[in-house]
Amino acid sequence: MSARVDSSLGADGLAALAARQLDAFFPDGQAVHPADVAVAVPGALARLEHCFSHIGNKYFFNGSQAVFDHLHGDQYAMWLYLLANELHRRAGPAPLCKKLFLLNKALHGCDIFYEVSLPSVFLLVHPLGTVLGRGQYADFLIAYQRVGVGSNHDVYPTLGRHLTLHPGSAVLGRSTVGDHCSIATESLLLDSDLPANSVYIGNPRDALIKPRKHNPSIWRT
Repeated sequence: MSARVDSSLGADGLAALAARQLDAFFPDGQAVHPADVAVAVPGALARLEHCFSHIGNKYFFNGSQAVFDHLHGDQYAMWLYLLANELHRRAGPAPLCKKLFLLNKALHGCDIFYEVSLPSVFLLVHPLGTVLGRGQYADFLIAYQRVGVGSNHDVYPTLGRHLTLHPGSAVLGRSTVGDHCSIATESLLLDSDLPANSVYIGNPRDALIKPRKHNPSIWRT
């Protein structure tokens, strides 16, 4: 495990916890052993350290190193995505990747398939009901609860850097979002482009685009 991560559990403990949780949630006769998960833990922890070190919040970065608490719901949701995705990158068995994805869905109510490529720096904020599909993502993404990123007629959006998706917002289809944008609460951007430094409010029938004057102060850059 990276020495720059102050973790409530070490690498072995994280692998053992995930294995026990997977067996408890999916007693299908195909036992998961800590070693099955452990192969992806170092890489996932390195990615977590990089991500958390850019978040200016004491629960994620204490001023000198990344902080990871497996009992912090948002952090553990981010961890399970990273673990599943890292295992997939390492050509791990698809059933185990699926179980990790479904464990995240069961524990946190978020749907982020293990094949989805989230950016290296992102933040989930109590992401109940959030679905992040196969769009193209960029760094400094914030996704709140009930957020949706997905397809329309099998076409997915392209999202710029420093994007904030507020609660209940969605970006779907052939949409391109510029850098430094935010999608307002309960707003839907569908098959449309949004210029950089914009706030999008509304829906395809009644939309308002305003200049975005400030970026979230949460990021350490």
